[in-house]
Amino acid sequence: MTREVRAFAVTVLTLAALGAAAGLLWSGLSPRAPYAITDQGTVLADPTTQALIAADGWFAVITGGLGLLCGGVAWFAARRWMLPVLLGLCAGGVLASMLTLWTGSTFTLGAVTVSAAAAPGVKIVPGALKLTASGVLVSWPLLGVGLFGLLEGMHGYRESPLRHPYGEPSTPLDHRPL
Repeated sequence: MTREVRAFAVTVLTLAALGAAAGLLWSGLSPRAPYAITDQGTVLADPTTQALIAADGWFAVITGGLGLLCGGVAWFAARRWMLPVLLGLCAGGVLASMLTLWTGSTFTLGAVTVSAAAAPGVKIVPGALKLTASGVLVSWPLLGVGLFGLLEGMHGYRESPLRHPYGEPSTPLDHRPL
């Protein structure tokens, strides 16, 4: 029981550390939307900006790619403790996505420049990095667990007696007698 708990904990903590690093990467790659400081507060300076959508896209690409990487590595590394690692991949993927969101929106990396047409006397500032499509938060755990399940299904089918229905021999086709 202790080894299963350890496998779960190591998986969750590894993904959490990757989530913090992914947040810094997301902060460095994603564009910021331009906001104008007015008497009414800060308002979006350019309503047609694609920066909000681009931030969601970068988040999905980074977390989805890391989810696929983690799912593949977890399947190859966890041959003895499949269930604890799979559960850790799911829980750690959720935690990693949340840490990616928090880290990326808290820390600003790289040169942040925005451009928008403004009225004279209105100051344009870069906005905070945030997600507008919260559905991309599930890309890390969904793709990680999905790839893990796909690999396990392919491996299980290869060793399954269902591959040889009706008592057919298990020899390859080129070695059967004519």
